[in-house]
Amino acid sequence: MAGPLNVLAVVQAGRLQYEAVLLAASLAEACRGSVRLWLAEPQPGPLWPGDPRVRDAETRALLTDLGATFLPFESRHFGAAYAYGNKIEALAALPEGEPFLFLDTDTLVLADLAEVPFDFDRPSASLRCEGTWPVIRLYGPDYAQIWGALFARFGLDFASSQDLRWPASHWRRYLYFNAGFFHYRCPRVFGARFLETALSIRDDPPAELVCQPLDPWLDQIALPLVIHGLGGGRDTLPEGMMDGSHTCHWRALPLLYAREPDATVALLERLAAPNRIKRVLKTHEPFKRMIYQARGQRIRARFDRADLPRPEAALRRKLKAQNLWMR
Repeated sequence: MAGPLNVLAVVQAGRLQYEAVLLAASLAEACRGSVRLWLAEPQPGPLWPGDPRVRDAETRALLTDLGATFLPFESRHFGAAYAYGNKIEALAALPEGEPFLFLDTDTLVLADLAEVPFDFDRPSASLRCEGTWPVIRLYGPDYAQIWGALFARFGLDFASSQDLRWPASHWRRYLYFNAGFFHYRCPRVFGARFLETALSIRDDPPAELVCQPLDPWLDQIALPLVIHGLGGGRDTLPEGMMDGSHTCHWRALPLLYAREPDATVALLERLAAPNRIKRVLKTHEPFKRMIYQARGQRIRARFDRADLPRPEAALRRKLKAQNLWMR
C-alpha cells in the first residue's frame, strides 16, 4: 500500500465513545503509523431523536490525540431504528478508491495490522461467529432454502458459496460472518452494494424470510451476499490473525474477562491505566466497575477458560444469573 491503511469504526455518544478510546489506544500502540483511524460519526437528523454525536469535549480531544479523525456522515436509511446500519452508511464518507478495514469499536488491536496480508481485491469478514441466523423453525424453510432464496434475489451463484465439508443441515455450510470486521479495496463500492442489499432484504424480504428476525441480524444477513458478489469469501485471510494474534473482538467486558487470554486482559488494563484515559473511561459505569473496581478480575477468577459455557449465549446467561453482566 502507498500509505497508511484506512481503519474505519463508528462512534457516537454513549458506550461506543468509551470503547473507541480503547480501540484508538490499542491501534496507536500496535500499529505506530501503519494505519489511519477514522471515527465515523452520525450527524443529527430526522432519523435520530437526539444528537448522536460525541459531545464530551475531553473524550473528543483524547480520541484526536490518540490519532483518530472524526468523519461525519448523514443517516438517510437507518438511524436510531437500526443503529447497526451506521456501519453501512458510514462507508460512503471514506476516501474513494482506497483500501479499508472496518472494525467494531469493541475491538482491541494486539499487533501491527501491517503484518496481516489482506487481499483487498477479495473481501472477507469475521468468522468468529455462531449460528445466530437464520432461526430454523419446524415445518419452515431450511438453511438451503433461506440462503438459496437470498442468493437468487441478487443473482449470485449459491453452490459456489457453500462449504461442502459440512452437511446441508448445519449452519456452517453456508456463508455467514460476524460483521465485527470486513475489508475491501474501495469503501464506496462496498458500501453501495451493502446498502442496496440490506434495503432490499429489509423492505422486500423473500417469502422464505417471512418468519425470520431481521433485527439485529440485517447487516450479517447482507454481508455474505456482498462479499460473495465482490469475489470474496471465507478463505481470503490466513487463519488465526484477525480474531486471533492481531485483534480481539471482545464484545462486552464481562465476556472479555471471562474468556480471553491473560495477555489480552493485561493489555486492556495497561491501556486503561494512564490518568488521561482513566479520567474518561471511569465516567462510564461498566468500565469503572469492571476495570477500575476489579469486578472483571472477580469474573476471571470464577470462570475456567478451558471449560466455558457454550454457545456464547449460555455464557452471557451465566454471567447475568450471577449479577456479573454490564455493558
